[in-house]
Amino acid sequence: VQLQASGGGLAQAGGSLRLSCAASEGTLSNYVVAWFRQADGKEREFVGAISKIGGSSDTADSVKARFAVSRDNAKNTVYLQMNSLKYEDTAVYYCAAKTGGGPRWHINEYGYWGQGTQVTVSS
Repeated sequence: VQLQASGGGLAQAGGSLRLSCAASEGTLSNYVVAWFRQADGKEREFVGAISKIGGSSDTADSVKARFAVSRDNAKNTVYLQMNSLKYEDTAVYYCAAKTGGGPRWHINEYGYWGQGTQVTVSS
């Protein structure tokens, strides 16, 4: 499966953005999909993930109650809705997919990655 992340851009603190992760050459409903982010000079970190049919999702403590992961399998797309953005949310956001089980937050579980989309939050 090939993943294409989009929707990033510049937002003010307190604002919202919605990222999309669209799949080509594959059916996204066969994959658990996660979002990770990487800020300058920092390691890539887990943001959130959603199960194959969207029945359950997880988000990192740092974004819980502000970010939500959802999916529309008919559109072969997973979304990351980001609300109440903070300056520290500034990062490149990546979507990733995996077919197997195991912890959704573990970066090494994911074998398919999109190219990343930049999110910049101004304070």
